[in-house]
Amino acid sequence: MKPSYIAGAAAVVVILVVAFVVLSQFPGNGVPAASPGPSGQPTRSTGRSSQSPGTMLASLPAGITPEPGTTLPGGPTDRPTRAPGSSAPTGTSQHFPGGLLIADRGNGRLLAVDDAGAILWRFPEAGSLPAGETFSADDAFISPDGKTIVANEEENQVIVRIDIATKKVVWEYGQFGHPGGGPGQLWNPDDAYPLANGDITVADIKNCRIMEISPDKRIVRQWGQTGVCSDNPPHTYGQPNGDTPLPDGGMLVTEIYGSRVVRLSATGKVLFDIHVPLHYPSDAQLLADGNVLVVDYFDPGALIVVDPGTGHVLYRYGPKHGPGKLNHPSLALPLPDGTYVLNDDYRHRVVVIDPTTNSIVWTHGHNRQAGAADGFLNIPDGVDVAPVGIFK
Repeated sequence: MKPSYIAGAAAVVVILVVAFVVLSQFPGNGVPAASPGPSGQPTRSTGRSSQSPGTMLASLPAGITPEPGTTLPGGPTDRPTRAPGSSAPTGTSQHFPGGLLIADRGNGRLLAVDDAGAILWRFPEAGSLPAGETFSADDAFISPDGKTIVANEEENQVIVRIDIATKKVVWEYGQFGHPGGGPGQLWNPDDAYPLANGDITVADIKNCRIMEISPDKRIVRQWGQTGVCSDNPPHTYGQPNGDTPLPDGGMLVTEIYGSRVVRLSATGKVLFDIHVPLHYPSDAQLLADGNVLVVDYFDPGALIVVDPGTGHVLYRYGPKHGPGKLNHPSLALPLPDGTYVLNDDYRHRVVVIDPTTNSIVWTHGHNRQAGAADGFLNIPDGVDVAPVGIFK
């Protein structure tokens, strides 16, 4: 290049630099504005987050703040798969018009709360329990007649029925504090469901059986063989931890061994038997469209919807980091508006997940903060949606 061209080019460069410096003092023109640094001297924003390298920002539900140094849901490695053909939730803006029953295991209590988190009902109170017994429910379900609650106490080896009006235990099965497989005994009972006929079904995990127990404490039906823990339905089951009753009189069984979900007819015939891609499947539910909703009792946990015909996962929520991450969720239920409510046990909260936005849209409890005060939970291990009028 000749000297005259060099001089001209240098002049152009000087003009451009001066123009850039002047324009940078006026925010709104597309160039980041200077901001005071810790020492009072201006520092230039680069448009990046102040988080640690490799993290990403994402839209968060109201009231949820990011954990330091973690990737939030929405990053390329944490983005859940959206359910095919899903649409925005419809219907009432309230998730729980009748309230939500929570088995707050770590606090040894049951709570019914409304959408605003107000306490509608709580158990126990003075005189609620049999003499010499404590209370620690893993799950609690409202009876079809709306008068009682059946709760299983896995660590206490009993099932209890609680009268909602009087808040008293009116029935108990099992030997408190004594596990076993003999008459009248249970060994880690899970998911005790009250039936319309007054009976109760329960997944007796360590005995590898599911039982239907009548009000006079007779075993009127049993699925599996006591103490035979192998995955061979309908004859034997590998540590069943879910026994969801179905409208057709059948049952949806969740097995820990083999990570399997089995649908049984009212006569005990196997309608499907599928493997679900989870570490520890817990408490599967049958959705209205015939698909299966199940959570992974693991850290990080997950919620998935599976097509039982193909075994394909249709939807998955399972961030590996950040405030949206789940830690040992044990039960998820579908809500009428298309969302899912689940208990996030070891993050001490109950949440509602919207599959159309892949986000948490409602929370009761405080993320990673156990507590007994109103608004706090301690290892919530069960939920049930209450019909309107139960908790007046």
